[in-house]
Amino acid sequence: MPAASPQPRRPRSGSRRDESARLDVLHAADDLLVEHGFGALTIEAIARRAGVAKQTIYRWWPSKVEILLDTLIEDSDKRLPVPTERPTAGTIRGYLGDFARFLTDDPAGKVLLALIAEAQHDPRTAESLHQRYLGPRRDQERDMFTRAIDAGAVSPALGPDAVIDALIGPIVYCALTGSSVPRDLLDTLVESLLRPRSN
Repeated sequence: MPAASPQPRRPRSGSRRDESARLDVLHAADDLLVEHGFGALTIEAIARRAGVAKQTIYRWWPSKVEILLDTLIEDSDKRLPVPTERPTAGTIRGYLGDFARFLTDDPAGKVLLALIAEAQHDPRTAESLHQRYLGPRRDQERDMFTRAIDAGAVSPALGPDAVIDALIGPIVYCALTGSSVPRDLLDTLVESLLRPRSN
């Protein structure tokens, strides 16, 4: 199995970070985003909630976007891993269901939606979101689909990237518009786009 592309890491300056304080900052940013939204989220508010100095945060992160990306990456790795076991149509269907729940029920999913929205009018956010999160995750998803195709588990008419867009796009749209993601939508997407093969 090809190795997943490593997460691009942002160079950091300043004192070595205390792990407990780092986690306090990530949790504070996550909580404040859910409570007040992206526009009202400030470094000052994060510092107050985390109990650290504002200057400390600026030593470790250049912006609130980078703080949110750190929490998104860590939470996604824990709560929304891309499956690495033997790929099947069921494995992919399960991942899509987990992704839908992540976006609609998990605070980290709200972080992803907020960053997607912000990226629409802030090129720096768009670039950082793509380089640090969307690009590496797409590499892992592409590998999952490619292995499923090679194993004969699915036979999509579209290439891996196009089929990922076609499967993920409706889920993201539902979440962005505040709609639930119907179970039968996921079933229909898998059946029509992946064309699972009988074992």
